[in-house]
Amino acid sequence: MGPGKRERMEFKDFPLKDEIKEALFRRGITAPTPIQAAALPLALEGKDLIGQARTGTGKTLAFALPIAQGLEASSERGRAPRALVLTPTRELALQVSGELQAVAPHLKVVTVYGGTGYGKQKEDLLRGADVVVATPGRALDYLKQGVLRLSQVRIAVLDEADEMLSMGFEEEVEALLSATPPERQTLLFSATLPSWARRLAERYMRSPVVINVVREEGVTYQEEAVPAPGDRLALLSDLLFVKAPKRAIVFTRTKAETEEV
Repeated sequence: MGPGKRERMEFKDFPLKDEIKEALFRRGITAPTPIQAAALPLALEGKDLIGQARTGTGKTLAFALPIAQGLEASSERGRAPRALVLTPTRELALQVSGELQAVAPHLKVVTVYGGTGYGKQKEDLLRGADVVVATPGRALDYLKQGVLRLSQVRIAVLDEADEMLSMGFEEEVEALLSATPPERQTLLFSATLPSWARRLAERYMRSPVVINVVREEGVTYQEEAVPAPGDRLALLSDLLFVKAPKRAIVFTRTKAETEEV
């Protein structure tokens, strides 16, 4: 291997259970992304870590695989979760749950989020779970009701911590972490590291290793001209609905158009 070159890693080289490797292989996943390659060895050793990576870089597997590897199957009814994953939105919670179920079919994953009734989620929690993936507000509601018990949590994950901060979930996240055992492993992932994330690390993490792969990620720009012979505002609305960007900047010709948009 020449100087300055990295040896290409593959998932078969990681200390993962055969069934996990097979699940990845069936999905055509053979080589880790930069955040996965950097985070997995540390996470599998049980270390706390802060992973700085943008959305869409594969960070879900960076914490899903350690959970799948570290937790054994259990059939005990009413069992308390041994892993807690907090996400800022319902959509991300569902996505993370799907990823966990794909790589860890031996684990019972329960997803809880706001904007829907309490009944089914409460029943699922009371039946028992190995992993709970949740938005902070709804998780705290269940904690206060005594439905969500966090005394057995061995792995806690904060996914997109900066987004949880921007949505005002600081108090909920800290209350939930405070209810988990102090000896748990904590994995924090964020595109940026606001001061709140650093305070979380000082207060709730044990000598975390900091990984930053943001500067290694390429950024792709795409320009596209869209004809708008009729109602441009309606077209803009349709584009934003279809593309569904998390953030967007819209430039207009005049102040009046800005107010109209």
